[in-house]
Amino acid sequence: MDGTAPSPGRDQQAALQRLYAEMQPLSLYPLWEVLSALVTPTPRSAAVAHRWEYGPARDYLMRAGGLISAEQAERRVLILENPGLAGSSAIIPSLYAGLQLILPGEVAPCHRHTQCALRFVLEGDGAFTAVDGEKALMRPFDLVLTPNWQWHDHGNASATPMIWLDGLDIPTVRFYEASFAERLAEPAHSETIPAGDSLARYGRNLRPFRATAADRRPAHQPLFHYPYAEWRASLLALAAAEPPDPHLGHAMEFVNPADGGPVMPTIAAQVRHLPAGFETRARRSTDGTILVAVEGRGTARVEGREFPLEERDLVVVPSWQALELRAETPLLLFGYSDRAAQEKLGLYREARL
Repeated sequence: MDGTAPSPGRDQQAALQRLYAEMQPLSLYPLWEVLSALVTPTPRSAAVAHRWEYGPARDYLMRAGGLISAEQAERRVLILENPGLAGSSAIIPSLYAGLQLILPGEVAPCHRHTQCALRFVLEGDGAFTAVDGEKALMRPFDLVLTPNWQWHDHGNASATPMIWLDGLDIPTVRFYEASFAERLAEPAHSETIPAGDSLARYGRNLRPFRATAADRRPAHQPLFHYPYAEWRASLLALAAAEPPDPHLGHAMEFVNPADGGPVMPTIAAQVRHLPAGFETRARRSTDGTILVAVEGRGTARVEGREFPLEERDLVVVPSWQALELRAETPLLLFGYSDRAAQEKLGLYREARL
């Protein structure tokens, strides 16, 4: 003993540590020790900004195509896992992304699940996604949805490989422990209606005046195909009519014609156009966003880190990280995010810097 009396602070800490040790077997823990990490002043995502160059990813996917069939794999997909979320199969904490390959003559077997999914076509022409027996013929940069719990299969009757980006809310469903899935006994769903019927009925800001026997799409989400030729024309018409927004460029959102809201309950999707030489001002938002370069060349700067963008490259922007975009040539981008879910929960926020 050195004769020095223990300080009140040291006595308190020792007593607290004894208390914590006694509580731990009962699964009781002190909030005051972790409150600052649980309720943060601003979002602190574990995800990091990252770029996937399309060319190398495509090479690996094609190699996988020579080793395992779509039927064997059920879905032949390379997961785009965020480097900051190792082992999660997630690109941001709430969403999943993957690159799927269907080779000529293949069918990816029919199944359904509680997860919502979107498909953004990157390469190939002539394969299809069938939703509840209605085919959507897929062309580059089309957006095709497979809403939750609707039967869907993919097939390729063309002579070339088809590759698309899968975006699903797998991590969100996993968080709520609400996953269900079924596989149809047959490889493909029987054809229930001619291809393109839903697009003809609901894709022009119209809908059937009265329900008919053929009107078999769910009333809450009748449309599942948004062709590139149509969304590109609308976006370029907007670009010709008005100057770009300083923080977004020219931006449009895909909507559900039933209610004017996001295309899916948990996922919002958008497209942007930046004129050559245009650079956006910095903007933060709480939704983690996955961006795909559709046309042109440019740069995405995320919290000061620069990622070059060539056609079909992908970049992930985590929650509340400042994004600036620069177009070297006219640049078209597709993106999807978890904003739809955040808005429903009253969580979405953005800041223009």
